[in-house]
Amino acid sequence: MAKRDFYDILGVPKNATDDDIKKAYRRLAAKHHPDRHQGDEAKKAEEKFKEAKEAYEMLSDPQKRAAYDQYGHAGVDPNMGGRGGPGAEGFGGFAEAFGDIFGDIFGGAAGGAGARRGAGGQQVYRGSDLSYAMEITLEEAANGRETQIRVPSWESCETCKGTGAKPGTSAKTCTTCNGAGTVHMRQGFFSIQQTCPHCQGSGKIIPEPCTSCNGAGKIKKQKTLEVKIPAGINEGMRIRSAGNGEPGSNGGPPGDLYIEIRVKPHDIFERDGDDLHCTVPVALTTAALGGTIEVPTLGSKAEIELPEGTQHGKTFRLRGKGVKGLRSSYPGDLYCHVAVETPVKITEHQRKLLKELDESFRKGGERHSPTSKSWADRVKDLFK
Repeated sequence: MAKRDFYDILGVPKNATDDDIKKAYRRLAAKHHPDRHQGDEAKKAEEKFKEAKEAYEMLSDPQKRAAYDQYGHAGVDPNMGGRGGPGAEGFGGFAEAFGDIFGDIFGGAAGGAGARRGAGGQQVYRGSDLSYAMEITLEEAANGRETQIRVPSWESCETCKGTGAKPGTSAKTCTTCNGAGTVHMRQGFFSIQQTCPHCQGSGKIIPEPCTSCNGAGKIKKQKTLEVKIPAGINEGMRIRSAGNGEPGSNGGPPGDLYIEIRVKPHDIFERDGDDLHCTVPVALTTAALGGTIEVPTLGSKAEIELPEGTQHGKTFRLRGKGVKGLRSSYPGDLYCHVAVETPVKITEHQRKLLKELDESFRKGGERHSPTSKSWADRVKDLFK
């Protein structure tokens, strides 16, 4: 029987991100794990579990995924010369790839991506990433800027000198894990390594925590960071500041800080990729007679020649007057949309002149209002 498409197995499109693929696998692994089923259902679940596992192994590896996208199953079948067969990495690679998934299924951690062994055999953990929302103007997004932000930081507690223990006392070896930071448990045919629930992976217990830091060994403060916003950045993009996230545990590396860009609404322009759009109000007489009007650009001004009889909604394109994006070789364009203004608060004299003008237009017939003539014809056809 022909093998199913890996993307269909996971229920994701072919342009799915790595995160989408991982989430899809985690959902299927939790649903079809054999330990969650009994009898014949367990056999069926195990087959689906293995199928999802194989699909994830192929699509989570960039090289294997590229080979599969180009050649299908033949590109990853070890019996046909491929290097990406499902057994190529062995159980060790499987356990490393899916440690965090087992944690979700069984209620504990399995040494996932954020954990590794330290020099003393204890698990060390990378710190969490932090997110900072920065609001900037459209001009700043287009031209770039340098600024400063205040973010949380952690410093060693001066009272306990970073030990977390009350002065005069010391931490004790955890009796649950004997200082290893992890414990083992069995679930069916799996042996799962978990973070010790007693010491949270540190391998140490602090009987008398420091009152200044509550046993954390560090104090939360604030620090100032210099941030350079590149020209052309857009709404929703992120700037990564390496190592400025939360500190790691047990000597692990710190996480990163991600600065998320939010662009304030502009009074005149709307950005669409590298292009800009604006609405330009034009007087009724100017639209009818034509002429030169001045329009704003993001950095200066420009002129547009309006032809006689310019209609409401007419769009004029100014090349190169948009924004030069981060990955663009040339700036985008500026699109000016004409909005013909109807006079308001007119005087009696103006009203008289407009009536005379209207009578003159009516005598001229449809040549003055070709759009109204075609619209009226369509209305007649509608009610025939």
